[in-house]
Amino acid sequence: MSIHVFGIRHHGPGCARSLRAALEKLKPDILLVEGPPDAQEVLPFLADPKMKPPVALLIYATEQPQKAVYYPFTQFSPEWQALKYAHKVEIPARFMDLPQAFQFARPAADTENGDDAAAPNKQQVRSKRIRNSVVAEKPQESEEETLLREDPLTMLAQAAGYADHEMWWERQIEQRKNVVNLFEGILEAMTALRNEVKPRNSEVAQYEEQREAYMRQTIRAAQKEGFQRIAVICGAWHAPVLVEPGPANADSELLKGLPQLKVSSTWIPWTYSRLSSRSGYGAGMPAPGWYAHLWNSPKNMTTHWITRAAHLLREQGLDASSASVIEAVRLTEALAAMRDMSQPGLEEHSEAILTVLCHGEIAPMQLIREQLEIGEKLGEVPKEAPTVPLQQDLETLQRRLRMKPSIEKTKLELDLRKETDRARSQLLHRLQLLSIPWGKQEHVRGKSGTFHENWQLKWKVSFPVAVIEANVWGNTVEAAASHYAYATAKKQTELPPLTELLQQVVLAELPEAIEQLLGELQQRAAVSSDVRHLMDALPPLARVARYGDVRQTKAERVIPIIESLFERSVIGLPGACSSLDDDAAQAMLKSIENVQESLQLLAWPEQRQIWQQTLKNLAQRDTIHGLIRGRCCRLLLDQQALGEDEMQRFVRLALSPGAPILQAAAWVEGVLRGSGLLILHQDELWNVLDAWLSQLSPDNFIQLLPILRRAFANFQPPERRHMGEKVKQLHQPKQAQPDAGIQAANIDTENAAHVLPVLAQLIGVTHGH
Repeated sequence: MSIHVFGIRHHGPGCARSLRAALEKLKPDILLVEGPPDAQEVLPFLADPKMKPPVALLIYATEQPQKAVYYPFTQFSPEWQALKYAHKVEIPARFMDLPQAFQFARPAADTENGDDAAAPNKQQVRSKRIRNSVVAEKPQESEEETLLREDPLTMLAQAAGYADHEMWWERQIEQRKNVVNLFEGILEAMTALRNEVKPRNSEVAQYEEQREAYMRQTIRAAQKEGFQRIAVICGAWHAPVLVEPGPANADSELLKGLPQLKVSSTWIPWTYSRLSSRSGYGAGMPAPGWYAHLWNSPKNMTTHWITRAAHLLREQGLDASSASVIEAVRLTEALAAMRDMSQPGLEEHSEAILTVLCHGEIAPMQLIREQLEIGEKLGEVPKEAPTVPLQQDLETLQRRLRMKPSIEKTKLELDLRKETDRARSQLLHRLQLLSIPWGKQEHVRGKSGTFHENWQLKWKVSFPVAVIEANVWGNTVEAAASHYAYATAKKQTELPPLTELLQQVVLAELPEAIEQLLGELQQRAAVSSDVRHLMDALPPLARVARYGDVRQTKAERVIPIIESLFERSVIGLPGACSSLDDDAAQAMLKSIENVQESLQLLAWPEQRQIWQQTLKNLAQRDTIHGLIRGRCCRLLLDQQALGEDEMQRFVRLALSPGAPILQAAAWVEGVLRGSGLLILHQDELWNVLDAWLSQLSPDNFIQLLPILRRAFANFQPPERRHMGEKVKQLHQPKQAQPDAGIQAANIDTENAAHVLPVLAQLIGVTHGH
C-alpha cells in the first residue's frame, strides 16, 4: 500500500502535462483530488462530451445562495487532467478538501470566496489571511522572518535568483522539459519551507489545519477500503503533510463538532477573463489565453503565437507582414537565449511583438493582451446538470427565443410589433427586475415610433448565482419578476422609486404586478405631501401612459393618477419654492424639469397652459431663488410662451442694479441652461447682461466668476463661439448708412469727368452721348 502525493499549481499547463504523464506511469487504483466533497455527486458530469471547459463547480448554501464559491477548471488544469484520466481508466476519483458545508458555517469574517488550495498561485490570498490574523501576536522580527512567515514561496524564489515566486514557478516548473522526479523535487522544496515557517496561533492557522486534517482523513478512508496505489493531487503547499497521514486521533479532534450548513452544487460555464488575475479571483492567472496556447501548441509555440498576434493585428487593419513575423520569432528566441532560458516565456514573446509588430505602440499591444493573452472563451455544461427551476425556465426561454448567452458584447434590435421580438424584450426587462442585467437598453436613433428597442447583450459568469438567488421569488422568470416587483413595492415609502418600478413592470409586461403596483401607487399618492416627490413621480407615469399601448397595457389606469399628482404639484409648487438655499434650489430645479418632461410626453393642451402660467408666476416672484426664476423663463422661452416684451421685462428685473448679485448670477445660470442657439437671438438679454457685468466691481466679478463659468460650460464649442461673436458685436460701432440727400454741389465734376471715357469704353457706348 503506497501513497503518492503530487503537489501542483492550479491551472498550470506544465504541471498538468507532467501530472498526466506521472499518473499514466504510476497507474493508481484511486485518485484523491483537493476539491469540495460536496460536489461529489455532480463529478460524473465531467465525463459528458457536452462538458467543454472552462467550467466551474458552483457550491452554494441551499437556503442562503448568496454564500457561494467557485472551483474553476480549464483544459490545462492539473485537476481536470487527473479527473479525465480517472474516467478514462475507470478508477474512483474523490474530492478530499474540507467540505464547504463546514466552511460556509464559519464566521463571515473568516469566509473567503474561492478555495486556497495551491500555495504557488494563491499565495497572495493566503498571505493576506496570514497578515490579517497575526497582527495581535506578531513579535519583533527581522524582515527575513516576516517574508518567510507571510510569503514563504517568494523566499524560496529569491534564493534561486528570482524576484517573485510566480516567475520562479513559471521558469522552473511550468517550462521544465525534463520532468523526471519533478514532483519529488516540489515535495522536497515545500517540506523545507514548511519546516522553516513557525507555527501560528490564529483562527486562520486553525482553519488551514482543519482542511489538512480532513484531507488526511480522506486518505485514511481510502487505505481502509484496501486501495493499494493512492494518488493524491493537491496544492503544492499542502503536499508535505499528506505523505504520512499518521494517527487519526489528533485530526478527529480538530474536526469534532464543526457546524455546517446544507449546500447544493452544480456545474456552470466559466470564462478565461474570469480566470485572469484582474478579475479578482484568488486562484487566477495573468494570461489564461497564453496558458491555453502552451497546452494546445507545445511544439513551435513561438511561431504559432506570433502568427496569431499578426492575424489579430491584420483583422484590425494594422500592418503585420510575414517578414515582421519572422523577425519577431527570431527576436523572441534571441531574448530567451540571452536570459539563459530553455524556451521563451510570455514576457519574451510580448517584448518581441511590441518591438517588431506593434512598433513600440501600446494600443495594439493592449489589443493583443485582451484578445490573446487573456482571451474570451466561454465554456459549456450539459443541460442535464442540476439546476434550480428558475434556471431551467430561463434556458427554455433562451432556446425558444434563440438568444444564446455570449460573453462577447452583441447588438440586438427589436421590433415590438413582432411576437418573437416582443417576447425577447419581455425576457430582458424581467431579468433586469431580478438584478440580472443580461441586456443594456440603448437609445434608438433614426427610427420613428415607439415600436423599436436596441439592446447590447453580454452574459456574465456571475449570473447563474444571481438566478439561484432569484429562485426564491418564483420558479419561472415571469413569476419571479412579478413577485419580486410587488415585494419591492411594499417596502417603498416614497413615490418616485415606486413609479420607476411601475415603469419597469410595464416594460416587462407583468399584468398581475401592474395591478398590484397601481393599487400601492394610489394609496401612497393620496397621503404624500412632499411636492418634490409628487413632481418626481410624474415622468415614469407619463412614459407608461405614452408608450403603454405598444405593449397592450391599460394606460388609462395611470391617467387619473397623473392628473391628481399634477394638480397637487401645481398648487404646492409656489410655497415649496420659497426660501430655498442653493442646494435645495438645484434639487427643486430637477423636479420642475421632470414635470416639463412629463407634459412634453403627454401633450395635454389644458395641463400645458396651466403649467406655463405657473412658470410665469414663479418667474416674477422676487422671493423665489434666482436659479429657479431664470430656469422658468428659459422653459417658457423654449415653448414660445414668452413674448419678446415679457422676456425683456424679466431680464431687466433680474439684472437690475438693485438686485443681489448672487441671485442675479443664479438667474443667468438658470436662463442659460439648455440649447444656446435659441438665446443667441435674444438681443435684449445680451445687452442687459453685458451692461450688468460691466458695472460689477472687480471683487464681485471674481466672486461670480465660478457661477458664470458653470453657466456657460454646458454649451457646445460652436455655441460658445457664436456667443463670443455676439458679445463682440455689442461693442462695435455701427457702420454709417449712405445719405441719400448728398448735395450735387459737393461732387467734383471736373475730376469725375476724367473717368467717363473709360466707363464709356467698358459699357460699349460713345463718349459724349
